[in-house]
Amino acid sequence: MKSKNNFFFLILILLIIINTYAYIFPLLKSSEKNLDNKDTEFSISTKDLIKAYIADEERSDSLYADKIIEVTGHIKEIMFLNNRNTIILNSNTENFGVICDVNPNQKRKIKQLKKHQKIRVKGICKGFLKDVILLNCSIDLIPNE
Repeated sequence: MKSKNNFFFLILILLIIINTYAYIFPLLKSSEKNLDNKDTEFSISTKDLIKAYIADEERSDSLYADKIIEVTGHIKEIMFLNNRNTIILNSNTENFGVICDVNPNQKRKIKQLKKHQKIRVKGICKGFLKDVILLNCSIDLIPNE
């Protein structure tokens, strides 16, 4: 009887490890992606992206979610919290924006940025939670704008 209990306990531990690996590892791995040399599936302005999500979130998710997209807009805010570099891009409405979680390899570029500057950001779209969320972003500075 004791060996049966040990066997079930071992199976339970293995299932927990497999589930943890299956759910946690992709999150950790995705935060290290360098998108600099990756092709984008869509290029869009912050205004048009927000407008699309407000009009039809389900359709927009089917188009953009989990895809590499390029978004062009003006910087509303730059934040450095909890070892994360984040840029918020403006939209035409005060209530919505695009939150860009910047890849750590972009530290030098993010230090060059200023509020209201127009930039192009490439990232993995994760959907809409009052703001559109982009992860692993790389920054493309737009000259003369």
